[in-house]
Amino acid sequence: MLYELINLKKVYGRRTVLDLPALSLEQGRIIALLGPNGAGKTTLLEVLAFLSPPTSGEVRFMEQRVDFRGNGLIQHRRRVVLVQQHPIMFSTTVGRNVEFPLKVRNAPKPEREKVVEELLHLVGMREFKEAKGHTLSGGETQRVAIARALACSPEVILFDEPTASVDVENQIAIERIIGEIRGRKGISVVFTTHNMVQASRLAEETLFLFEGKLARSTYENIFSGRIEVGANGDRYCLVQSSLPVKVRAEIVGPVRVAFDAGSLRISRTRTERATDTSLQGRLVQLADEGARVRALVDVGIPLTVLLPTQEFKALSPAVGEVVWVTVPPEAIELI
Repeated sequence: MLYELINLKKVYGRRTVLDLPALSLEQGRIIALLGPNGAGKTTLLEVLAFLSPPTSGEVRFMEQRVDFRGNGLIQHRRRVVLVQQHPIMFSTTVGRNVEFPLKVRNAPKPEREKVVEELLHLVGMREFKEAKGHTLSGGETQRVAIARALACSPEVILFDEPTASVDVENQIAIERIIGEIRGRKGISVVFTTHNMVQASRLAEETLFLFEGKLARSTYENIFSGRIEVGANGDRYCLVQSSLPVKVRAEIVGPVRVAFDAGSLRISRTRTERATDTSLQGRLVQLADEGARVRALVDVGIPLTVLLPTQEFKALSPAVGEVVWVTVPPEAIELI
């Protein structure tokens, strides 16, 4: 097992940022961490990179218990590299940025030159070798940062939102690089993202974090909400403080609400039973997953809908089209 987290908590002041009773990550896989801002994704990466100690609990790496106060922490850090969302380049050339970890490790110059050429080729930045690192675009900087991380010969690479601030061309390139890191070099990869389609495209396993806790992976649509009572006595959930959705509930007050993506439906016209909620929105993403199609609809919140392929073909909606999402009460779980 690559990582095992046991009763792990990370607390800042009075706020619990991570609360993970048990989490295991397998070696040799690409793993995606999904969740909204503030879910604890970046904090978890910092713990996995041994840069931030947990407040309590245990971290095991490659079957060994990690002592965050011991001398062995340096050895663990040499095996894991974290690529930040906004990496910083040295003001020297791209080639020397990539060469830096090799010089620190006293690698011979011929070896350093060979590795730099190989890694810049891998990330598609060989022609930028003599360019100044601080003059690159965001996407180019991210690709050079990946090459620099690979120069450390890590067993694990952690990425924090690797494509969040890049253009489409660089996003495609970075996704290719992540696949090649795993396929050609056998390095374990853990990355955070807000993009559910990207996670399904790249990852062999996807974990969902919400308010520092693992959410059930069958649910991708997890939001904060508040149960309120309407004028007729019916209860509804005000999702993200703005979107009313009919629910079956006995409680009133703040909750977390999850929508089962496979139980939601898309149509061109408003169709609902008295117990259903219909939400109008715009279709913003589509991804073919073989037996089903993953659709992302902006209804004021981003809702993922999983449609059987035949159902999708019969409807044939297009990206940018205005559609209705039907939410039956059985698609909602309060967690």
